[in-house]
Amino acid sequence: MTLDIPNLKDFDQRLRDEAAEDPTLEVPQGAPTKKTQIIAIYGKGGIGKSFTLANLSCMMAEQGKRVLLIGCDPKSDTTSLLFGGKACPTIIETSTRKKLAGEEVAIGDVCFKRSGVFAMELGGPEVGRGCGGRGIIHGFELLEKLGFHDWDFDYVLLDFLGDVVCGGFGLPIARDMAQKVILVASNDLQSLYVANNVCSAVEYFRKMGGNVGVAGLVINKDDGTGEAAAFARSVDIPVLAAIPADDDLRKKSANYQIVGTDASRWGSLFAGLAESVAAAPPLRPAPLSQDGLLGLFDSKDTGGDVVLVPATDADMRGKNAVARKSLEVVYDDV
Repeated sequence: MTLDIPNLKDFDQRLRDEAAEDPTLEVPQGAPTKKTQIIAIYGKGGIGKSFTLANLSCMMAEQGKRVLLIGCDPKSDTTSLLFGGKACPTIIETSTRKKLAGEEVAIGDVCFKRSGVFAMELGGPEVGRGCGGRGIIHGFELLEKLGFHDWDFDYVLLDFLGDVVCGGFGLPIARDMAQKVILVASNDLQSLYVANNVCSAVEYFRKMGGNVGVAGLVINKDDGTGEAAAFARSVDIPVLAAIPADDDLRKKSANYQIVGTDASRWGSLFAGLAESVAAAPPLRPAPLSQDGLLGLFDSKDTGGDVVLVPATDADMRGKNAVARKSLEVVYDDV
């Protein structure tokens, strides 16, 4: 087998060019006027955004609202719970397939519905074959061609990874695509670190004239230790709901069962969340410093008592270290 080296070089250059692009555009000015509430949900990977959104969207639909759920995670797992574990075709893969066949993408190719909820997945490239953030941008460009701005929904819920910081994943905040952000976190340092980063992004673009604010925090798998609630108080945002660390919820989620319905014992929890999400204003958060974030936790759990000890030149040279009286360079007289 022979390798086409020139093609590999071209592919490598394309990846470099893609990585060098700056997807951040100028932030629009003025207050949002669209009647649809477009809400971006951010959180650490695996924190429970998809679980929260699938059940929230079903409850909103049950309350008579028109809801569109868009998965913006390259793993394409946002709609899995909604569709009982079945993966729906993503916008990116469908667009690629249709383009190769010389066909146009239609709504029915990428948008599906269940329990009154309309849902779709943007998708993303395979590992090592492109930028996930770029995939998000291309996905939204296709949505615009499909008429996104003319669709009639009460709520559009966007599910974004919070621990990926490239421009594509910051689209709703950077381009004022959403009116507000909801954070999902738990009582652990890593998920709150991600939540704090998103607060920092919101504050950054607010200073540039943006309008997006943080509606509040959903505490998932709440074990009652209180760090997430303390974080919300510290950055000055409300707690919209606290979903307990309950074995029944864990099992139902693992088995792709919806609990965001009045027929479930958890229905009232998600009904309350739906009401809070609808009414919560977009607030300007006060993100914490790294030390401030660590201060929410017991120092024994975070290493907060560690003292930074400066390294020396001898440390760096190891066995090659030679004692010297001075590092000054002395030149011979000319």
